[in-house]
Amino acid sequence: MLVKIVREGLGRAIALGDIVTRGSKMKRSEEQQARIAEELRSLSLYQFYACPFCIKVRRAMHRLNLPIETRDVNRHPQFRQELEHNAGKVKVPCLRIDDAQGSQWMLESSDIIAYLEQRYGQAA
Repeated sequence: MLVKIVREGLGRAIALGDIVTRGSKMKRSEEQQARIAEELRSLSLYQFYACPFCIKVRRAMHRLNLPIETRDVNRHPQFRQELEHNAGKVKVPCLRIDDAQGSQWMLESSDIIAYLEQRYGQAA
């Protein structure tokens, strides 16, 4: 119980630090941003608000100017059930990628960031 309280408090402190220290967003033309926003409808990030690895992914999303839907699995039981049923376990962050072939579930923060960088970063 005490460990959970300390972990939650520390996570919230990290989240606050993230908000205070965020850099500027990537600049794109309105047309490019609209096109990307349309593409991003097929992505959703399953996460915990105070998870350091989730914060790391959200920082990358902010920097890349990617308004991806976030789904907090602590606050919404249906998101937790979706994650467990489809990804095989409750592990966050998890990026759900929907396409013509179905849904893919990406579970590692570094893999998620690399995917977003490759697809939407400066080099894309």
